[in-house]
Parts: sequence; structure tokens; C-alpha cells
Amino acid sequence: MSTVVVVRKAGVGAICADTLTKWGTVKESATYVQNHEKILQIGETYIGVTGPATFKLILRDYFAENGGEARMETPASIFRTWNRLHRALKDRYFLLGEEDKEDALESSRIDVLLLNKHGIFGVAAHRTVQEFSRFYAFGSGAEYALGAMHALYDDPALSAEQIARRATEAAAEFDDSTGLPLQCHTVKLATN
Repeated sequence: MSTVVVVRKAGVGAICADTLTKWGTVKESATYVQNHEKILQIGETYIGVTGPATFKLILRDYFAENGGEARMETPASIFRTWNRLHRALKDRYFLLGEEDKEDALESSRIDVLLLNKHGIFGVAAHRTVQEFSRFYAFGSGAEYALGAMHALYDDPALSAEQIARRATEAAAEFDDSTGLPLQCHTVKLATN
């Protein structure tokens, strides 16, 4: 699994992720895996990926071919982009859509956080899109990261990037599926 966090503070957005991959009980750290990054840059948007490592390859491939039609400015535009992606996941990348017969919608089986000049957003496996006002986290260490961000956010001495880094470090300290080093990017947010 992974831990990805986003933070918005004082006109700046930050996204951070760990770099550990696991294959069962085997830890594949950045020391041994060169393509360990979990944050992709698609145009002006950073996308932090959680879930199976194959999804970062799929997203990179999909957006390399379809990036021109990818809109990620609002929850509605992200939802439309993700619905087109979901179709491609099934048709081109062989996603197994069956998950739980009780689910109302077919899962894309991927949770991502996004950062661009328009804000910080999350897309859950069933394509629910949320825009966050302060911070959020996805992945196996999300609970630790959310607790750290809650405790740190109101400290005026800390920037969005510092909070995101510390939250990811907290997750790496306590979650066995999260590991350092971390990857982090910042964006100056557009003013409305």
C-alpha cells in the first residue's frame, strides 16, 4: 500500500507520498526500485496514487495518450475525466470490475489525491470526487497522517509542505506499508 497526503495552507498546496512498495511481505524500497515514485505529473496536476503499483503505470500510459482531454479544475471536471479513465481501465487495461455485489457502482480500485493550482482533491475507488479545504490522506498510513496534520495544521510557523512532509513521516514511522524516502511537490494556488 502507500500513504499520500495533500495540504492547502496560505496560498500554497503540497502533495507528499512515501516510496515503499510491498509484494506480500517483501518490502521493495527506493534503494532497490528505481521507479518508486507514487506522484505523477500530468500537465499541471500532480496525482498521488495508492493501491497496486500497476496503477501508476496505467495512469502514466493513459494520460500520455489522453492528457489533452483530461480536465482537473473542479470536482465535476475530475469526475468526467475519471469516468472516461474507468472505461479505459476496463477496455484497455483489463480491470476486473467485480468487487462486491453489494456495491452500487463498479470500483476503479484506485484512490488518488490531486494537487494543482485549482486546489487539492481526492478521487476514491467508486469515483467519488471531493475537494478539500485544508488537508487529507489516502492509503494504509492515512490515519497516522491525518492525525499528524490535524495536530500541526494551525501552527503558524509551519508551511503546507512542512505539514505534508511531517504527516508522511509519521505514517512511515507507524505504518508497516509506508516507507521513506518521501516525494513532495508544491504549487502556488490560484486566488479566486
